[in-house]
Amino acid sequence: MLRLATSDGWWLVTHPDHAHLAGEFASAWGNALFASPEPRAHVLRGIYRHDDGWQARDAEPVVTREGRPAAFSTELVGKYSAFEEIDLEDYLAVRRNAVLSMAEEDPYAAILISMHTHNLLSARADRSTIRPEQLPLLDSFLAEQQRLQNELRQQLAHSGAFSPEQLDDESITENFRLLQATDNLSLLSCVDFDKPATLLHPLRTLQETPKQVEVKRVGERTFRLSPYPLREPEMRFGLRARFVSGTRFTSSAAFAEQLAQAPVHALEVVISA
Repeated sequence: MLRLATSDGWWLVTHPDHAHLAGEFASAWGNALFASPEPRAHVLRGIYRHDDGWQARDAEPVVTREGRPAAFSTELVGKYSAFEEIDLEDYLAVRRNAVLSMAEEDPYAAILISMHTHNLLSARADRSTIRPEQLPLLDSFLAEQQRLQNELRQQLAHSGAFSPEQLDDESITENFRLLQATDNLSLLSCVDFDKPATLLHPLRTLQETPKQVEVKRVGERTFRLSPYPLREPEMRFGLRARFVSGTRFTSSAAFAEQLAQAPVHALEVVISA
């Protein structure tokens, strides 16, 4: 899950709901400057569904040693360093199953999800928070993901369903970067990040010169992007979240019971030029 602390409790968003918001951003992506995703259906499926593997894990919420909800928080934006709070083997199993499940349904979308996972656990992971004896487990997983990406690309090339241009390195990299961008914008929205940020990578434009998009918070879950990549100058999006009161919980069972009883709220996220 993703968590946002308040003075008297926590807003909590499941991974699938966070990914759905990223998919909504991607669906609105494209204007006179920025190119829309292509092949559209496959790219959007990868973005909307990139965190499906967390559904079962989110259904059994736990707390950290400090009694806080075990979840992604504003402290983790920009550098993934949560490994002290999770079991690495279980975590990698969730990530692996998410990719393999999508590979059976949509190999193109699975490639993007695998690239996203590999980047998170290589370029952005804080290896110092992983026990030294577990590093070979992580490195083996990363090599496995690269092999899988190559196998899926060969499968798609032989299928005849995609043009060579859609499967070349540049096209796939651009769509991976869009997943990263919309995922990051969703993360910033879910934790209401209040510092300047970017959408991670320079992103494809119609002029073929990639542009870095800067993000500035201008109000509660309200962000201004520059240069602006969405269809309309201002767009409003729904975000499913639940609120639980209390800053610390005595046990995972107590937290899970309270979360299960919490109603779902439709929060609003505003993105503008």
